[in-house]
Amino acid sequence: MGISGGYRLGPESGRLLVNTTRTGLGAKAGHDLTIEVTRWHGRATVDAANPANSSVTVEVDAESFEVREGTGGVKPLTDADRAEIKKTLKEVLHTAQHPTITFRSRRVDGSVGSLTLDGELTIRGVARPVMVQGGVTDGRVVGGATVVQSRWGIRPYSAFFGALKLRDEVRVEFDVALPPDG
Repeated sequence: MGISGGYRLGPESGRLLVNTTRTGLGAKAGHDLTIEVTRWHGRATVDAANPANSSVTVEVDAESFEVREGTGGVKPLTDADRAEIKKTLKEVLHTAQHPTITFRSRRVDGSVGSLTLDGELTIRGVARPVMVQGGVTDGRVVGGATVVQSRWGIRPYSAFFGALKLRDEVRVEFDVALPPDG
């Protein structure tokens, strides 16, 4: 398959999701969330013959997180809950001071079917290394990374005096088509 080349990435070509899970004694009261990033863009350069020459950059609008699903909990997730979560995300991510989240690959290893990207993720102005696993199948790049919030100075959300907490680890997943860069 001839996938080598440059590609523009964004919501028109695929999805970027953040999945949270709850923990603590009050975990039954909360929800595991699927949050979609609705405004983002990036660029991928793919060299199928030599993946080490490949690279990816992605920039996310930190205010574009939308709760798509909430599972578990003692009651269904309401529109008011979604609005409160969005407000909390803006506060936690300090979106007024840090409107973007960025990822830049530093090294790509593996083959087109199974890639590891060693990159740098910047959240709230703090840059830390992160490993992304993924691969290309049928013209789509699918994969993800686990992000430990506290490494970026983010204190995981908690409620009910700490009885309900989000796990420090959140899972970022992507499923993106590779549209030609035109």
